[in-house]
Amino acid sequence: MEYQYPIDHDWSTEEIVDVIKYFESVEMAYEKGIERDQFLNAYRRFKEIVPGKAQEKNICDEFEEQSGYSSYRTVRLAKERSAGDKIRMKK
Repeated sequence: MEYQYPIDHDWSTEEIVDVIKYFESVEMAYEKGIERDQFLNAYRRFKEIVPGKAQEKNICDEFEEQSGYSSYRTVRLAKERSAGDKIRMKK
């Protein structure tokens, strides 16, 4: 897909890479499926970079608008599943 990931230019290069990895894990949940713990690890790192709910909502809404992939629904499903489960989202 051709779209840009939402990033904050105040983030360090490492933080930008980690946020992109998180959004790539959301994409993977929709396209191929991803192991729950791998996804939640990426989400935890994302939350270290974006701790505020309002900023998280804005960034994730922007990502969903561009990609069609819901970060919120993916996190919700991952939290409902057990360790070792694979999560697979439906568009």
